[in-house]
Amino acid sequence: MTVSVRNSAIYIGSVVHTRLRPVRHRLRYRMMTLLLDLDDLPKLDETVGIFSVDRFNLFGFYGCDHLAGDDTPLRLQVERELGRAGISLDGGAIRLLCMPRVLGMVFNPLSVFFCHGPDEGLRAVIYEVTNTFGERHSYLIPAEGSGVQRQHCEKRLYVSPFMEMAMQYHFRVAPPAERAVVAIEAHDGAGLMLSACFAGRRQELTSQNLLRLFLRYPLLALQVLGGIHWEALKLWRKGMRLQPRPAPPTDPMSIVYSRRQG
Repeated sequence: MTVSVRNSAIYIGSVVHTRLRPVRHRLRYRMMTLLLDLDDLPKLDETVGIFSVDRFNLFGFYGCDHLAGDDTPLRLQVERELGRAGISLDGGAIRLLCMPRVLGMVFNPLSVFFCHGPDEGLRAVIYEVTNTFGERHSYLIPAEGSGVQRQHCEKRLYVSPFMEMAMQYHFRVAPPAERAVVAIEAHDGAGLMLSACFAGRRQELTSQNLLRLFLRYPLLALQVLGGIHWEALKLWRKGMRLQPRPAPPTDPMSIVYSRRQG
């Protein structure tokens, strides 16, 4: 019997960052990411030969790479946090856009949870940010309708050593379909400072497609981390100087209430 995992997929595309101030800097990298329906994970583990869940393989996904970082099921963690915000999914899908482990290694600067109701309507988005110091913080924002979401929140986690903490993120995102697009703007008191965007096209999540991608991205995590540090070196050479790093927030999840909730 063929097992359907149509809610999970591969997205292949590019990430582009553009810094406007105080020096101009732009980067563009090709990359891949996965959309994983949390309810699909057992099926994917059984049917996609080179992809495993919570065990080593060419490609893998470990729940401990996200949120609390322990063995609590991710669905349970997400539902608990949504409950704090007064949101219930009533059994609806939770889909996570993130990079997989490749040969056991992974680094996800940004992972996005799309939280749906049973009618597929989007009820909330969780943006999970991880920095290169091993710290993680998430922003839970209720959805306004099921289409493109334009959301914002105050920055709570130190990320780039060249950016101050007194900033606001502006997100533009929609549940992935044939394309996945995640756009972020970072604003300070003077306005837009940096914009970043990932845009990718959907492919079926199969062993054949993953194998082709392995040949292109055999050391994905090292490529991502290496790119981050290489770009940081170029910024330093342009005259940027390090900002002090505060301790991360004591609460790992910031809940950003909608206007209707106050």
